[in-house]
Formats: sequence, C-alpha cells, structure tokens
Amino acid sequence: MGVAGWAEPGGGGEPLDAAYRRCRALHRRHGRTYYLATMLLPAWKRRHVHALYGFSRYADDAVDCGGPVAAREAALRGFVARFEAGLAGERVADPILPAVLHTIRVFDLDVADFRTFLASMAMDLTVTDYPRWSDLCEYMAGSAAAIGSMMLPILGTERVPVAAAREAARGLGVAFQLTNFIRDVREDSDRGRVYLPGEDLARFGVTRPMLAAPTANRAVRALIAFEVARAHELYEAAMPGIELLSRSARPGIRAAAVLYRGILDEVTRADFDVLARRARVPRRRRAAVAARELARLAW
Repeated sequence: MGVAGWAEPGGGGEPLDAAYRRCRALHRRHGRTYYLATMLLPAWKRRHVHALYGFSRYADDAVDCGGPVAAREAALRGFVARFEAGLAGERVADPILPAVLHTIRVFDLDVADFRTFLASMAMDLTVTDYPRWSDLCEYMAGSAAAIGSMMLPILGTERVPVAAAREAARGLGVAFQLTNFIRDVREDSDRGRVYLPGEDLARFGVTRPMLAAPTANRAVRALIAFEVARAHELYEAAMPGIELLSRSARPGIRAAAVLYRGILDEVTRADFDVLARRARVPRRRRAAVAARELARLAW
C-alpha cells in the first residue's frame, strides 16, 4: 500500500497516493485544529484520518457551495452515486474517493456510518432549523457521532474491544460539533440555518434576526452561555473514553478535545458574543497543547 502511482481497484485509475494527498490538503486547509491533533497520531494512521476528513468535507462542501438547491442536491447526489459505485467495486472517477474506499477496506469500516453521514448532509439542503434538542441530536447522530464511529477502528483500543469505546467516541464527535455550532452561529445564520434548538431560543427570548446582528445582545449571550455549559457536559461524559484508546492514539484525540474545549473558553472570554468575531484558539496555545501531549507520549 502507498506505492506512488498504484491505483486501488474502484479508483478509476486515480493514483491512490494522489487521492490521499488531496484529502490531506483539504484537512490542512479547512480543519486546522483537528489537523494539528492528527499530526500527533502514528504516521501510518494519519492518511486514513485525512481520508475520513476529505470524505466529510467533500460532502459538506457539496451542500454548502452556494447556488440553487437543485444544483447542490445534484452535486451531493453525484458524490453519493460515485461512492456507492466504488463500494460495489466499479471504477469511479473522483479526486478523493479512492482514498476513502481504500481506508474502508483496510479497516473494514461499517459502511452504514458513511450512509448515515450522507443522509445528514442531505438534510442540510432543506432543513434550516431544529425545534428541539432531540431533533438536533438526530441530525448529529449522522453528521458527528457517525464520524466518531468511523474513526474508532483507525485509532484502535487497548485492553477493551472497539465496541466498548464506541459510545464515548460518538459522544465526543457530538461535543465537537456542538462546539462548532456555537462558534459558527453567525456564519450559519448567513446561510439561513440555525443549529441551536428552537426550544432554547424560545427559552431565552432569542429570535432568528438577533442571530444575524453585528453583536450579541443580552438574550443571545445567555443562550450561548447555556449551550457552552451543555457542550462542556458532553465533553465530561466523553473524555474517559480517551483512556480506552490505544496508547499511540490518545495524545492526538486528547489534544483535539482540549483544543476544541479551548474554543468554548474563547467564547466565554468574549462574554459569549459569537457574533462580533469568530472564536479562535491562539496559535501559541495550540502549539503548547501539542507539545505537552508529545511529552506525555514520550514519558
């Protein structure tokens, strides 16, 4: 595996390494915190994580690329069709799918997780809000928890079967995504979407126009403070699962969790105003977390 110029069956002649490089480029460009954490994993695992990121990013971009809904739906439908054809062993022309299909085969990943993820992406074409927390959880079961399930066989576990760590992995994926929803309220509002439960907006007296304002008013800040607390609870529930992972995988996943929780810290530091500017973890803190996890691994 990994010989330059070699094409995996079902890859449509696309060199496998080229597909992995494209996934890595997508990951590096769009997932800076997650990309940094991936660099703490063993080298041979990294490209498989890049492949999963490439898969999720490619599908997400298909529905978020702008333009008429029909065009975005056609783009997603085409990607799904190529994916299913590749799973069936057909030769497909796609820039990233050879890497994704190869990763699925190497780790015998559950294809149901990929299909559930794609179904959630399709929801983004027509669903613009979620009335209840349970509705949002249903969406995140595909868009986030499924990613945790995909990742787990690649990361590996120690002293326990993979299934024993599955719920923690799914929970951490949901915590990551809720953090993104909190950080990206303004960006999502500009796309006509609200990923915070409608029942929470009503509880704090927040309207959709308030989420498009230049700065957050008192009601919006109270809403965001509530969601930050909920996200921290999700992290607390999921963090013990990291200790179930293989020793070599723990530093990267722990770093990702620490840095994503760092986004919540930045939101809190900004007095929960997520509209005025996008919360970012300073580069020096990202570097310090990575260095600390490397040191722990060496020890």
